[in-house]
Amino acid sequence: MAVTGAQKRVIVVGGGLAGLAGTVRLVESGLKVDLFSVVPVKRSHSVCAQGGINACNEVARQQGYSEYEHFDETIYGGDFLADQHPVLEMANWAPKIIDLLDRMGVPFNRTSEGYRDLRLFGGSLFKRTHFAGATTGQQLLYAMDEQVRRHEAAGDVTKYEHWEFLSPIIHDGRCVGIVAQDIRTMQIRAFRAEAVVMATGGCGLIYGKSTNSVMCNGAAAARCYREGAYYANAEMIQVHPTAIPGADKLRLMSESARGEGGRVWVPAIKRADGTWGPHPRSGQDPKSIPDNERYYFLEEKYPKYGNIVPRDIATREIFDICVNQGMGVGNQNQVYLDLTHRDKDYLQRKLEGILEIYEKFVGEDPYTTPMRIFPAVHYSMGGLWTKFVKGTYNPPKPLPKHVSGKRAPINAEVGQGMAYGDPANAMTNIDGLYAFGEVNFAYHGANRLGANALLSCIFDGLFCGVGVANYVRDGAPSKAPSKDLPQGAYDGAVERETARMKKLISAVDLGKAADEATNPYVIGRELGVEMTEACTVVRTGPRLEQCLQRLGDLRARYNRLTLADAGGWTNQSLSYARALGDMLDLSDAVARGALERKESRGAHYRPDYKDRNDAEFMKTTLARRESDGSAHVEFIPIDASLVEPTARTYGKKDDSKPAPTPPTPGSTGVPSRPVPTTVGSGV
Repeated sequence: MAVTGAQKRVIVVGGGLAGLAGTVRLVESGLKVDLFSVVPVKRSHSVCAQGGINACNEVARQQGYSEYEHFDETIYGGDFLADQHPVLEMANWAPKIIDLLDRMGVPFNRTSEGYRDLRLFGGSLFKRTHFAGATTGQQLLYAMDEQVRRHEAAGDVTKYEHWEFLSPIIHDGRCVGIVAQDIRTMQIRAFRAEAVVMATGGCGLIYGKSTNSVMCNGAAAARCYREGAYYANAEMIQVHPTAIPGADKLRLMSESARGEGGRVWVPAIKRADGTWGPHPRSGQDPKSIPDNERYYFLEEKYPKYGNIVPRDIATREIFDICVNQGMGVGNQNQVYLDLTHRDKDYLQRKLEGILEIYEKFVGEDPYTTPMRIFPAVHYSMGGLWTKFVKGTYNPPKPLPKHVSGKRAPINAEVGQGMAYGDPANAMTNIDGLYAFGEVNFAYHGANRLGANALLSCIFDGLFCGVGVANYVRDGAPSKAPSKDLPQGAYDGAVERETARMKKLISAVDLGKAADEATNPYVIGRELGVEMTEACTVVRTGPRLEQCLQRLGDLRARYNRLTLADAGGWTNQSLSYARALGDMLDLSDAVARGALERKESRGAHYRPDYKDRNDAEFMKTTLARRESDGSAHVEFIPIDASLVEPTARTYGKKDDSKPAPTPPTPGSTGVPSRPVPTTVGSGV
């Protein structure tokens, strides 16, 4: 059995933005990196990010914005579920990250004066989202990969593309390597390392159809979970309000479309009492519907934010219009996202990439015809549980007001942020095992604000990567380096994964392969349907209990599954069947967390518990895997020492008061409230 090893090596699993940024930082810190990716790194799911990346800059500062506002919006947007110190540090690092990306050559859109252009995004009344057309993720990923390839050419990085992560290797309570499989030759090998960084993204495939790439199945995180890593806030799954419906998968229609002036509406007739009802010509040409027969429901219900309310709110409103009120376009689960009032040249400059996708897959011209969209599973706020260590950053004075208008923070004299270079930052409960990017639960609470995902990926890589390097250099001086560990620790890990593969191969039965009860693809499809029905926009106790029962039934069928392919070369059926067991583990954690969280918060909405319950549930959901694959769930306190929780309304209309004027699409939308004049670096 081949074992690859060298002293002072780190393994990074995942070739998206978080993995690449972490690789760059680790190499700059003097370490060698083995980078594993199940696909070529340029095909990692980060490439699909469209809208932008959030950060304060000098233009935003002129609007009255600051890093503190960014932090405050993120905590408020996450419905006060995130530990606050990591979020503050991320917001403080954001401007430096943008400057670094600019120097790397990322082609950010610019104004006629040469400044980096900014756009509005959900959950903010300030323009603070930097963007590169509508392909921001692709541009950032390619720029970061250029840096990695430079280090690869120098011999400091070894890429293992088309390798699937199978398990971490745990020895004496710490992670000392991984087991991985070449998905072309099906060879299984062990790799030694002083630390392992998981940067493997989300778990959209457990829902069947989502905006995620098909390799985003959550299996890598689940395999760490199986080995004892905790999984946090699993139930917090973001359903994006605007996706393009499709028979094969759901394709994202970026929030940037609304940030650049897109309006969401349905054909409707206004009744005498001021309420709206279904339109008799709802499914006909939308251009024939006069403006007074268009129900701009987000603008009417949330006049302060309009179409740029956060995603969980927009999703619930669209769901209510279509499912509860039966007012979807053509009596289907669709609403219009309308950009036809915007100049075509403007749209091509700002949004050409995503509008081209819509035209290609729908066959309609979005420049002249409103787009038809509906919510879709998009992002996991939950992930592997990680630690953080408080820093020494001190807040600005005078203190700003919270977005709700309350004075904040409540404890202004203590150190804040994260301790730069501390080895514990982003480490799971297993020593030496780290989580970066979407697989790290730390930053987004119960709802992620748009354009914070790319930021959190790069922040983890650049900021927390230093802590990984310090851990490798001197974090565990009493521990033997991986090269000196017994060969049996690695051979045993390979044997376990080989046995798991052989067990699946032994299930090959061509005579029974067509049996839907034991076909892994049928089980996977039923899993997606079940999770979509029970664990997305609306959740109820009885339905979640039913979901857990059905997950148990699916697991029993999985234990009897049959495969149709025993091949020893690029056996995709084997890889899928293996991942399906891991997907069942995560699905149980999602459903059980949703059942135990008896409140409504952010993306987690339960009509049987409509209110947010801070006293009992302003806590992190912590899942531990039981031997049968089910999740044991408990709740642990969060650090909410910086911003006091307030009602999260986003200016929802109170019919007893005059409505404020919504921001004009494309304007700065500067709110009238005190802001700090200066803010520290947080480093």
